Amino acid sequence: MSAPALPKVITRLGALATSALANALDSVGHHNHATCVLRPVYSGVRFAGRAVTVRESAGDYGSFQSEDFRVGEMIDAAAPGEIIVVAAGGAKVSTWGGMASLAAKEKGIAGLVVDGGVRDQEEIESFGFPVFARHLTPTTGRTRLKVEAMNVPVEIDGVRVEPGDIIVADGTGIACVPAASSTQVAEIAEACANDDQQAEKEIRAGLSFSEAMKKFRRI
Repeated sequence: MSAPALPKVITRLGALATSALANALDSVGHHNHATCVLRPVYSGVRFAGRAVTVRESAGDYGSFQSEDFRVGEMIDAAAPGEIIVVAAGGAKVSTWGGMASLAAKEKGIAGLVVDGGVRDQEEIESFGFPVFARHLTPTTGRTRLKVEAMNVPVEIDGVRVEPGDIIVADGTGIACVPAASSTQVAEIAEACANDDQQAEKEIRAGLSFSEAMKKFRRI
């Protein structure tokens, strides 16, 4: 079977709510591919793109060299339209800040997911770069964080992310769609979204929610 045409699939997935994607992921057997623990740094954040993964280690101040921080290399590794996904083990120090956001925005990178901390919330918002993170913190990750590897499988809040998986994020949370399942997930999630739209019409016309739950199994 040929590989899915990813750019078109990304557009389809990016138009869908993460709740519809989570339903679809359940349907195809990917039961632990969504998270709501990481939150948008500012409101209205939404993005979709292929994952460029980063794995970090964390320690106390002075544990690592400044050169181990390697944020510039993260940006260099990502192409326009891709999502940088950083597994920092929930560390409460900043992996990323305002100037990195500006550089990523100028390059056309679609967004950032950090299972750890970021800083400079006001700058990130003013530059319009979409970021999801576990923590906002002023504390720098320099000498506290070390990039161990890039483009390797990582874990974000218990969700395994492979390089090239499709990340979709909205106000509800984040869904990670395995590339090999992307077309199937898109088809099922689109059907879920259609059910939601039809249920809305019928509820507005007087259908009770109990009746809607019986009629529409995917709302």
